[in-house]
Amino acid sequence: MSLDLSEAQINKILIQYKNKREREKERYDQIKDTEEFKNYNRNKAKLHYENNKDMYKVRYENKKELVKARNSYYYYKKNDKIEKFKEKYPERYELLENDGYFKLKNPSESS
Repeated sequence: MSLDLSEAQINKILIQYKNKREREKERYDQIKDTEEFKNYNRNKAKLHYENNKDMYKVRYENKKELVKARNSYYYYKKNDKIEKFKEKYPERYELLENDGYFKLKNPSESS
Protein backbone atom coordinates (compact mmCIF):
# COMPACT_ATOMS: atom_id res chain seq x y z
CA MET A 1 0.00 0.00 0.00
CA SER A 2 1.50 3.28 -1.11
CA LEU A 3 0.49 6.68 0.20
CA ASP A 4 1.21 9.40 -2.30
CA LEU A 5 0.24 12.64 -0.61
CA SER A 6 0.71 16.08 -2.05
CA GLU A 7 2.44 18.82 -0.10
CA ALA A 8 -0.92 20.51 0.54
CA GLN A 9 -2.40 17.30 1.97
CA ILE A 10 0.59 16.80 4.24
CA ASN A 11 0.31 20.39 5.49
CA LYS A 12 -3.43 19.93 6.08
CA ILE A 13 -2.80 16.77 8.13
CA LEU A 14 -0.13 18.53 10.18
CA ILE A 15 -2.39 21.51 10.86
CA GLN A 16 -5.26 19.22 11.87
CA TYR A 17 -2.98 17.33 14.24
CA LYS A 18 -1.67 20.57 15.74
CA ASN A 19 -5.20 21.91 16.25
CA LYS A 20 -6.33 18.63 17.82
CA ARG A 21 -3.41 18.70 20.28
CA GLU A 22 -4.20 22.33 21.18
CA ARG A 23 -7.87 21.46 21.84
CA GLU A 24 -6.84 18.49 23.99
CA LYS A 25 -4.42 20.70 25.94
CA GLU A 26 -7.10 23.36 26.50
CA ARG A 27 -9.57 20.71 27.67
CA TYR A 28 -7.01 19.24 30.05
CA ASP A 29 -6.15 22.68 31.45
CA GLN A 30 -9.85 23.28 32.14
CA ILE A 31 -10.53 20.00 33.95
CA LYS A 32 -7.19 19.23 35.63
CA ASP A 33 -8.05 21.17 38.80
CA THR A 34 -11.53 19.74 39.25
CA GLU A 35 -12.08 17.41 42.18
CA GLU A 36 -13.72 14.79 39.97
CA PHE A 37 -10.71 14.61 37.65
CA LYS A 38 -8.26 14.38 40.56
CA ASN A 39 -10.23 11.61 42.24
CA TYR A 40 -10.53 9.68 38.98
CA ASN A 41 -6.78 9.83 38.36
CA ARG A 42 -5.95 8.96 41.98
CA ASN A 43 -8.20 5.92 41.82
CA LYS A 44 -6.76 4.89 38.48
CA ALA A 45 -3.19 5.19 39.79
CA LYS A 46 -4.04 3.32 42.99
CA LEU A 47 -5.70 0.51 41.04
CA HIS A 48 -2.68 0.27 38.73
CA TYR A 49 -0.32 0.09 41.69
CA GLU A 50 -2.42 -2.57 43.43
CA ASN A 51 -2.61 -4.67 40.26
CA ASN A 52 1.15 -4.41 39.66
CA LYS A 53 2.46 -4.45 43.22
CA ASP A 54 4.45 -7.64 42.67
CA MET A 55 6.12 -6.22 39.58
CA TYR A 56 7.16 -3.09 41.50
CA LYS A 57 8.47 -5.22 44.36
CA VAL A 58 10.62 -7.29 41.98
CA ARG A 59 11.88 -4.16 40.27
CA TYR A 60 12.77 -2.64 43.65
CA GLU A 61 14.61 -5.79 44.76
CA ASN A 62 16.56 -5.90 41.49
CA LYS A 63 17.66 -2.27 41.76
CA LYS A 64 18.20 -2.10 45.53
CA GLU A 65 21.93 -2.88 45.49
CA LEU A 66 22.58 -0.62 42.52
CA VAL A 67 20.79 2.30 44.18
CA LYS A 68 22.72 1.73 47.41
CA ALA A 69 26.00 1.69 45.48
CA ARG A 70 25.08 4.82 43.53
CA ASN A 71 24.06 6.72 46.67
CA SER A 72 27.32 5.78 48.39
CA TYR A 73 29.23 6.92 45.33
CA TYR A 74 27.42 10.28 45.36
CA TYR A 75 28.27 10.77 49.02
CA TYR A 76 31.96 10.07 48.56
CA LYS A 77 32.09 12.10 45.35
CA LYS A 78 30.49 15.09 47.09
CA ASN A 79 33.17 14.92 49.77
CA ASP A 80 35.99 14.35 47.23
CA LYS A 81 36.82 10.94 48.67
CA ILE A 82 36.27 8.65 45.68
CA GLU A 83 39.47 6.71 46.40
CA LYS A 84 38.21 5.97 49.90
CA PHE A 85 34.94 4.74 48.38
CA LYS A 86 36.87 2.39 46.08
CA GLU A 87 38.83 1.02 49.05
CA LYS A 88 35.91 0.71 51.46
CA TYR A 89 33.31 -0.64 49.01
CA PRO A 90 35.10 -2.37 46.12
CA GLU A 91 32.02 -4.52 45.40
CA ARG A 92 29.81 -1.45 45.04
CA TYR A 93 32.33 0.25 42.78
CA GLU A 94 32.56 -2.91 40.67
CA LEU A 95 28.76 -3.10 40.49
CA LEU A 96 28.63 0.47 39.16
CA GLU A 97 31.37 -0.30 36.64
CA ASN A 98 29.64 -3.46 35.43
CA ASP A 99 26.35 -1.63 35.09
CA GLY A 100 28.01 0.97 32.85
CA TYR A 101 27.31 3.81 35.26
CA PHE A 102 30.63 5.57 34.69
CA LYS A 103 30.35 5.31 30.92
CA LEU A 104 26.91 6.92 31.08
CA LYS A 105 28.14 9.72 33.34
CA ASN A 106 31.14 10.59 31.14
CA PRO A 107 30.13 10.00 27.50
CA SER A 108 33.05 12.10 26.21
CA GLU A 109 35.56 9.74 27.85
CA SER A 110 35.62 6.61 25.74
CA SER A 111 37.54 3.49 26.72
